[in-house]
Amino acid sequence: MTTPNSTLAIEVMRAPRLRPAGITFGIACAVVAVMTLAAIFAPFIAPYPPDALDFGAIYAPPSPAHWLGTDGLGRDLLSRLIFGARTALLGPLLVVIGSTILGMLLGLIAGWRGGWLDAVLGRIFDVLFAFPSLLLAIMAVALFGKGLIAPVIAMSIAYAPFVARLTRALVKAERTRPYVSAYRVQGFGGAWIAFRRVLPNVTPIVGAQSTLNFGYVLAELAGLSFLGLGVQPPTPDWGAMINEAQSGLVGGHFLPALVPAVAVVLVVVAVNIIGEELSDRIGGGVPA
Repeated sequence: MTTPNSTLAIEVMRAPRLRPAGITFGIACAVVAVMTLAAIFAPFIAPYPPDALDFGAIYAPPSPAHWLGTDGLGRDLLSRLIFGARTALLGPLLVVIGSTILGMLLGLIAGWRGGWLDAVLGRIFDVLFAFPSLLLAIMAVALFGKGLIAPVIAMSIAYAPFVARLTRALVKAERTRPYVSAYRVQGFGGAWIAFRRVLPNVTPIVGAQSTLNFGYVLAELAGLSFLGLGVQPPTPDWGAMINEAQSGLVGGHFLPALVPAVAVVLVVVAVNIIGEELSDRIGGGVPA
């Protein structure tokens, strides 16, 4: 005999539950969306110009006038954080796009053609793997000067082998599938099959995996700016803001360094969560 209490318990057990992973993914998407919108509409939502000085409010605490306080020159931290999102997000985005395009092209050629070309490209990838991306970026800055362009180009080259190796494995797996043989029987050329049919099939998986690189690149570019090798003052940038705030730490002024540092951590964690979730949903099992 079923009692009202037992019926209620059964209904509760059958009710759909929110997956913690889904909630985390939603929060991560919201964080990235807010930062992206802030970067795009910075001139409209920032309360002050990013370089507006107020020597009467140096190291001011959070207040209605300055929600996150000010730095050692009286500049509004919230405004600089919003404008700094532009360079902080643009650099990693360019690196991910550049490394993905270059890596997919090289991986497609290596996986489709095979033979000596695959072996040569594989050795080139191994050589690039031996050099950390941050080291290549520092070398590029030493050769071409400080700024954002040289590190972006260097990191695009450094991250391309990761994309290329994944693409190569996926293309090798796709090459053995029946639909490829069917296209060959119909008289389609190898280049057409590779670029028009195989490449679109592997792009979602590679794109999901490349999303993970965004967070790593963001942290590395912020580190370069912190070292004074990336985006140069007075251009607002999260890494440069942490560098400029070092002098205030001695006097106990932690907010100018803490605010951009928290922003970096939030975006890196959020992008990693999104990348992992996309990889699980789209990638499934990735060939070795």
